[in-house]
Amino acid sequence: MRLDELSKVDSFRFTFDGAFEPKDGLEREVAPFLDALERHFVSWMPTTIKGSRKRKYSRDAVLRALEERRDEYGSIIGLSRAESPAVSMALDLGLTQRTSDLSVSLTIQPLTFFAAAEACRDFVAMVRAWASRYPTHHSVAHGLADLQLADSPAFGRDDATWKRDGFDKIYELFWLNIFGPKLVESVGRERMLSTPAHLVEELPNGSVLLVLWPTPAEFASDEARVAQARAHVHLRPDLDFDTVLRTLRERSAVLVPVEPCFHPDVAPFLSRLPDEFAISERQRKIAELNAFRPPVPEEWLPVAHPSDVVNPERVLESYGDLSEGLVAALHTKVPSIMDESAESLTDLDFYFWKENFPERYTRELIDSHTAPALGAYLGDVLVRRLGGTWVLRQKMEESQVRVGKRVWLPFLRARRYMQSRQSLLDYSLTQFFHEVERYRP
Repeated sequence: MRLDELSKVDSFRFTFDGAFEPKDGLEREVAPFLDALERHFVSWMPTTIKGSRKRKYSRDAVLRALEERRDEYGSIIGLSRAESPAVSMALDLGLTQRTSDLSVSLTIQPLTFFAAAEACRDFVAMVRAWASRYPTHHSVAHGLADLQLADSPAFGRDDATWKRDGFDKIYELFWLNIFGPKLVESVGRERMLSTPAHLVEELPNGSVLLVLWPTPAEFASDEARVAQARAHVHLRPDLDFDTVLRTLRERSAVLVPVEPCFHPDVAPFLSRLPDEFAISERQRKIAELNAFRPPVPEEWLPVAHPSDVVNPERVLESYGDLSEGLVAALHTKVPSIMDESAESLTDLDFYFWKENFPERYTRELIDSHTAPALGAYLGDVLVRRLGGTWVLRQKMEESQVRVGKRVWLPFLRARRYMQSRQSLLDYSLTQFFHEVERYRP
């Protein structure tokens, strides 16, 4: 899988918060963490360490980076791997006086890397070593999309509540779960150890390691969902099995791939939008965009209003200044704007949508500067790419570009376009260009 494709697929996500003793010396305390990482992370080992600067991975590089970033609160560094499977890991050592913890936030892409049983066994062995050495209250590993659908770690609670209470009961189960002694005792150790699962293991410090099924890549299969529901209800007898299973199956259904089938006039624009949403939302967004039908453009006239300007050259020069101002303002963010092409208009559509431009900036700025400049630029694209000719009017919004048997109103289109984020879809520059193109002689 190419690196540019990784952001489009699900990831494997692992979070871990364990206790450690900094008074024993940073190098000594971190050594077991690195031992397990190097022993079991062979096929997806990080290659780069990021502290104050980037270094090639080595144990010495990790320790140097931790020292460089250390302050009164602790130290945080990054470990990464660019080639597939891509790895992004944050190692955070909290060094407060009351408690000290070792926190790991790990993402591996793609999730399908963990379709292989051997990779899963190596990962479980590494987590077992970490959890045995650094006691944790609760840690999980699972597919990122399903974690998002489960609303982890809030699980439906407001921010203040979940940050105060943490994981104080078994809200959800995931592919891999570590339960600290307090959680184990709240459920009952005997009940916890009798959970129906692929692996249930009591660790030396009283924690329990629970793996629901062999590989996380198959989490959305019905077999895995049944196992997930059965284990959850076992640990939470107050829950109803059918209700839990129905919820899990609904989550699986949300993640079923949807084939993009966008309206052809806006497909170049719409095809860029799904990847801007959380991985858990993308299939639903594709379905919504498949159903989207933009209004037929109405910014045209069957017969031109004759030009009523005294000095056409001066008006065209002023339009040129507006268009050039837009190019100057956006050429670094939208490099193709220099080309004045159909692709440039699609790039502008995407830029304005991603920035939520109509709702992020003041109405005065948009109405007096952005929309007029965009109208002038749009008109210039019609002239340059479709052989149009300007029909100038004293009132800017009435100025037209003749293409074929119709005259088009680029300033009116730009004003409607810049009303809201939704209007960027309803009145896209991409669609307008393709509509005009149909009338080119």
